[in-house]
Formats: sequence, C-alpha cells, structure tokens
Amino acid sequence: MKEPQASMNQGNTNQSDAVTGISAGETLGSSQNHRGASWLIWTMMGVLVLLALAVIFVLPKLVEQYELPFFSRVDSPANVSIPAVTSSSNQALAVSPFDEAQRARQRAQAQDILAALLAQQSELEALGVSQWAEGAYNEAIALAIRGDEAYRSQQFLLATEQYTESSDALASLLNTVPQVLTAYLQDGAEALRTGDAEGAKLSFGLALVLNPGSDEANIGLARAENLEQVISLIAQAEEATVNNQLAQARDLLEQAIKLDRYHDVAQQQLNLVRQEISDRAFTDLMSAGFLALGQGKAEPAIVEFEKALAMRPKSPQALEAIAQTRDQIATKQIAQHRDEAKRLEELERWQDAVNQYDEALAIDANLVFAARSKTYAQRRAQLDTLLQDFIKNPLRLGDQEVYEQALQVYYTGKNVENAGPVLTEQLNALEESLTLAQVPMDVQIVSDNQTEVTLYQVGVLGKLNQQMVSLKPGQYVIVGSRTGYRDVRKEFVVGFLQNPSPITVMCEEKLDTATSRQ
Repeated sequence: MKEPQASMNQGNTNQSDAVTGISAGETLGSSQNHRGASWLIWTMMGVLVLLALAVIFVLPKLVEQYELPFFSRVDSPANVSIPAVTSSSNQALAVSPFDEAQRARQRAQAQDILAALLAQQSELEALGVSQWAEGAYNEAIALAIRGDEAYRSQQFLLATEQYTESSDALASLLNTVPQVLTAYLQDGAEALRTGDAEGAKLSFGLALVLNPGSDEANIGLARAENLEQVISLIAQAEEATVNNQLAQARDLLEQAIKLDRYHDVAQQQLNLVRQEISDRAFTDLMSAGFLALGQGKAEPAIVEFEKALAMRPKSPQALEAIAQTRDQIATKQIAQHRDEAKRLEELERWQDAVNQYDEALAIDANLVFAARSKTYAQRRAQLDTLLQDFIKNPLRLGDQEVYEQALQVYYTGKNVENAGPVLTEQLNALEESLTLAQVPMDVQIVSDNQTEVTLYQVGVLGKLNQQMVSLKPGQYVIVGSRTGYRDVRKEFVVGFLQNPSPITVMCEEKLDTATSRQ
C-alpha cells in the first residue's frame, strides 16, 4: 500500500516541474530590459528545446512507472488490454507544457479521490462489510478497478469518474451502517426470543463489529451465551410446576433470572409461580380461619384472617371474613353481657347490671335493648342507694327535711311493680325507721342549778336541778356553761329503741384567774 503514495508524490513532482518551467520563462522575460533582447531570445529557445525533449523522451517513461493503489501492474487482470507505449505514441504525446500541466492536475485529482476511496474501503472492511453487503461492496470495488485501468492508460478524467462512482457507492454503504446495526440487533433479539442461541450470538457479534460500544449488543451477546442454560432451567421449572413443586420451580426460575434478567419468559413464569404460591398461602390461611370459626374459636379465626390480610392488604375476602367474625364475636359478647345483666337484675344488684349494659353498648352503641334496660337499671340502682342510706342512718330522720325525703323515697319504692325480696326488705326497714322517727320519748336532764343548760334543736333550758324533756328520735347536743368554770358538751341519741339514761350537765372544773381573764 506504499505505491499509491509514491505515485502521488511523482505526479505532484511533475506538476511542480511544469509550473517551474513556466515560471522560469516569465522570469527571463522580465529581465529582457536589463540584459538585452538577443541574449533573452537565445535563452528562451534553449529552454523550449529542453522542454520538448523532456516531453518526448522522459515523460512517457515516468508515467509508465506510476503504480495504482488497488493493484500492482503485475496483478492487473489478464483480460484488460493496456495500450503499448511506442515511440510513435510518445511523439503523439508531445504536447505543450500547459496541456501537460492540465494532465498533471487531472492525475492529482484522481489520486485525491482515490485516497478518500481507500479510506472508505478500510473503514468498511473494519466493519466487516463482506458479511452484510458483499454484493454491493464488490460492485463498488469493480468500479474502482475500472478506474485503475483508466488511470494506467492515463485517462485521468475517466479514472476520476470511476473512482468517484466507487467512492459514492462505498459512502452509500457507510450510510447504511446504522440501519444494518439496527437490523442485527433486531435479528439478535428475535433469535433470543425463539431460543436460537447461535443465531443470537452471530447477530450480536456482527452488531459489535459495527458498534463495539453498543450496550444493547453487549447485553444481547451475554444473554446469548447463557441462553441454552436459561432455557433448560425454564423447562425444569415447568416440569416442577406440573408436579406441584412450586417452591422448586420458583428457585429454578430465580436462577434463570440471575443468568438473564432480561428474559421475559423466565420473568413471566417466575411471576406466575410466585402468584400461585401466594394464592395457595392466602387460601390456606383463609381456610384455617373458617375452620376455627366453625369450631367456635372466633379469636383464633381472627388471627388467621389478619395474617391473610397482611399478605394481601385491602383483600375483600379477608376484610369480609374479619368483619363477619368480629360481628359474631360482638354478638356473642353482647349476648353474654345481656344475660349477665338480667341475672344481676334478678339478684337486685342494679349497679352491677348497669355496668353490664355499659359493656354491651361499648360494643354497639345502637343497641336499643341495652339503652332502655340501662335507664331502668340506673333508676333502680339510685333507689337502692337512697334506701340503703336512710336505713343505715336512721338518726338523720330526726331532721324534718330529711324525713320528708325519706318518705318520698319510700313511696317511690312502694310503687315499683314486682318488687323483689331485697326491695321489699328495704321498704319494710325504712317504714319501721319512719314510724319510730315520729314517736317522742321523755329524756331527763340533770344539773346543779348553777349551770346554764342549752339543748340544741330545742332551746335554752336555763339553770335547773332536773327536768323532763320530750324529744323525737334523733341525735342531740346539750351544752352547759358557768362563769369561772369550763364549759361542758355532750351528745346523745334519742329513740329507735334506745332508752337514754338521764343526761347530767354540770360545770365542775374551775378555771384559773389568768385563764378566766383570757
């Protein structure tokens, strides 16, 4: 491949010589005014003679020495006839320096196009053109060979035309590289899809020749290398699935995905197997929940249903099962609270019954029976509390206002229908207390006739030795006071089957003078 460069240099040298000859003539002409006309004429004639001799004898031999880039002279096709250069033809080529300069320029133009053509040829060969456009490439090279033939016969314009056509054809091939690359990538992808590992390797390999940096081609070639193993794993997974060995099928498909994460079939199969595993696990949990529910084990059933819901959030089946189970649990609990409340009502434990109704309403605030029953139980509990208070504290009945309140409570209890034994007993006890609260008793007050006696709730009794006072049942306070003596205070109860002893009120403890003054 060094000969084209030498030929180009030779052509440029001849062209330069021709231009130099012309320049020399012009120089001599310009010096005519200084050295004389006769000397200039003789000099120019000598130069012209030398140029003529060079054109006739030297130039043809130099042209024959040019070798072309594609083929050396010894390799020229046998069927190509190259005209022999004879002395007569050499004489015919004896042209003017201007014509020779034109031929040199045409030769240089042909060589320039040829240089570009060679670059295109090298680029296409590096891209493996014979593997994807052999016919078109050979046709373009044939044009270049015809250009060589024209060049050897010194038909430089024809050579330029042939070289240009060849270069255009090669350029057209270069322009199709992106489309060819795309086609190879598509063929490789199709081969992967159909399981043709060798075809995929070939297509992606050729694509890498066209574009070594193609990510798609590199990935495709790597996938093609693992394709047979991936296909085998998929087949094994399908067999495992048929045999109901879903976990094994999942593991095999996961291995396939590790080898080729872009394999659509492997990914689809893996998704299906995982979904089937999930469906079965979900179904098993739901079945366990319904089984527990059928055995009356609502709480364990809820646990299983909630596990299923965790696997599939917002699952209608799991949500409905949980709701139904909770309804059953709630219904059962409400029934238990209702029954317990009724039992407590029969025992006339009204506050405890109220608590049971509250528990039921906490489960379902819209329970009509619980709301109504709670209201009645609250009233009975209040009545029970008041009755117990009056019965336990009968002395309070000595106060007229308290007595009247107790009387109202008594009649309220008497109006209750179907009073139980507890209420009946309470009413009887309160009735007795109310009766006793109205029976006055005589109480004897004893003093020393020196002490000023005051009986609260009654009034001032004054100084006395002894005095009988009629008092209603109740709790009383009596106070005695005397100048120079410490006051005395006593509390006593009257009535309710209690017969108090005489109440003695005397101030007997003297006070010190200083103390009395204070």
